Amino acid sequence: MKRARERVAELVSQSNEHRKLPETRPTGMLAFTIIWFGQVISLLGTAMSGFALTIWAWEITGEATALALVGFFAFAPTLLISPFAGVLVDRWNRKFVMMLSDLAAVSSTVVVLLLYSTGNLQIWHLYITGAFSGAFVAFQFPAYSAAVTTMVSKEQYGRTSGMLSAAQFASNILGPVLAVILLTIIGIGGILTIDIVTFLIAIGALLFVHVPRPTVTEEGLKSRGSLWQESLYGFRYISERRGLFGLLIVFFGINLVATFAFTLLAPMILARTGNDAAVLGIVQSAIGIGGVAGSVVLSIWGGPKRRIHGVLTGLALFMLGVLFIGLGRASYIWVSAAFFTMFFIPIVQGSSNAIWQAKVAPDVQGRVFATRGLIATISRPIALLAIGPLADWYFEPAMMPGGSLVHILGGLVGTGPGAGMALMFIISGFLGILVGLGGYAFRIVRDVEDILPDHQ
Repeated sequence: MKRARERVAELVSQSNEHRKLPETRPTGMLAFTIIWFGQVISLLGTAMSGFALTIWAWEITGEATALALVGFFAFAPTLLISPFAGVLVDRWNRKFVMMLSDLAAVSSTVVVLLLYSTGNLQIWHLYITGAFSGAFVAFQFPAYSAAVTTMVSKEQYGRTSGMLSAAQFASNILGPVLAVILLTIIGIGGILTIDIVTFLIAIGALLFVHVPRPTVTEEGLKSRGSLWQESLYGFRYISERRGLFGLLIVFFGINLVATFAFTLLAPMILARTGNDAAVLGIVQSAIGIGGVAGSVVLSIWGGPKRRIHGVLTGLALFMLGVLFIGLGRASYIWVSAAFFTMFFIPIVQGSSNAIWQAKVAPDVQGRVFATRGLIATISRPIALLAIGPLADWYFEPAMMPGGSLVHILGGLVGTGPGAGMALMFIISGFLGILVGLGGYAFRIVRDVEDILPDHQ
């Protein structure tokens, strides 16, 4: 055993020797900031095209099921490929993997643009292109998360997570507003063209910087094997650390109920406002403003000392906002509730990422983080398949005048188009609050930071 440990240590030393060469391209926090800027631009283009295509899909179908299926086909491949994607993230150059993911996304946008420009775009085309880009999204989360770990110090994990959240939510502020304006000027085709250009900017930012390869650890060497063996490594790793697994169960429950709600945000507001895209744009911008505000707070603050409080309490407050969105019947209530809801998401994400980045060795993070994403979000396709039929065939008819639930809950959400979907928001919010606070009932979750040691 002693000789085996010595051999592993020797291999670790040899594997890390080539990483000591000087690098002339931007590194560290500067490199991260350049990548972050590229993502700000790219996410803005994605938000604009996503909003425009949502309006297009609702106008031609008028069904929540169609929008839910777009989300399902975009997300299901991510889950199926995640375990193998995590292995390749650890094996390949992580900058290359991030670029590959962006290239796949821009390819899908090009196809949608060509179909729309020739008058051939149909709703099922969005299912196929979404599935293609979704397969490569499986690489994106573990690659970006693992790359950040090698670029900045542990003390910066919370702040970088806040910056990434700010990029995402800033796009939600400007994206819908710009899309509403540009739809009347350059139309959907022009918006899709802008989206393609923004992807190229993000890829260019990645080309410009240096992303270090992770230091090889004994844990990483011991985990090596075939693609199939390594794809299962993340499951073994997490199952042996009950605190991390318990944390994922909390996110599994939250993703289930939150997906039920947010898939219905656009159809609910459009139904309750007579297809007023401007109101929907304002509400989605409020979501972005709330997210940016929370991200700025996190970037300055760095998150709570006890990260688990940022996760569990933050999730409960997030789902409280979801409940109030359902209770609202006017734009100012939706806007206020949307801001409140999304303010806590960066704090939740930043706190969770900081826990995982501190506990998992960098050279196995690709596999572990891919499995982490799979377990936490596998509930989403379940919700996406169920949400459309539930809304269209049960809750909406039940909340129409004379419907089966009107005499019980009509005073809570009103009646007519959108009322049934509003009720689903309320149910989701209540269940989510229970899930978030329920994490405190289990010691392996609430004390995960003390029970598991940080990686060295």
